[in-house]
Amino acid sequence: MAISDLLILCAAGMLVTAYLMVGQKALVTAVRLYGFQSLLLGIVAATIAISQPRRELFVTAAITVALKAVLIPWFLTRLIDRIGIRREIEPFLNVPTSLLVCLGLTVVGYRVSTGFQEGALGVAHHLIGVALSMLLIGLFLMVTRKKAITQILALLTVENAVFLVAVGITPGMPLVVELGIAFDVILAVLVLGILVHRIVDRFESMDVSRLSKLKG
Repeated sequence: MAISDLLILCAAGMLVTAYLMVGQKALVTAVRLYGFQSLLLGIVAATIAISQPRRELFVTAAITVALKAVLIPWFLTRLIDRIGIRREIEPFLNVPTSLLVCLGLTVVGYRVSTGFQEGALGVAHHLIGVALSMLLIGLFLMVTRKKAITQILALLTVENAVFLVAVGITPGMPLVVELGIAFDVILAVLVLGILVHRIVDRFESMDVSRLSKLKG
């Protein structure tokens, strides 16, 4: 298999996991889908590191797999087990409608990708198209889901989309910047995890729409 084919296959797999997360109501399964999506992102980084003189991407791939494919899914799964709420109930849009909207967002993402100089053709076109589509789907998921865990996953999906562009299209980021981003992601997940726990303690639910009750 050619390097370009492997990159396109991994990018397509990342987009498929985003679709599956939209159609998934079981929170643990959604967390595992995010972990698999991050694993594919790590494979993209490692593949580019092999095919191009960008050895620093091996460190990026290792950090991505360890942090996003293993540590964060483990933490979120433990959080779900602790609070005992395992399903997304009554999203603002039903699953069929959500998937149709995501299909339209994918078309928009690929259409917009042709406007970038790097996205005119080849692998770059698919990587930018997938990244923009995942970005839009992540934002859509954040708006249409009520459970805080799902919204955390949506935010992390947006971060994966941005990281896909940074790894696959741009010359790359300095290692210190990547380590800083990784630290920020860990900190954000920990803070959001604590926030979810407090929401459940207060409202006995992860439904963030109930936060409107806090208005004075």
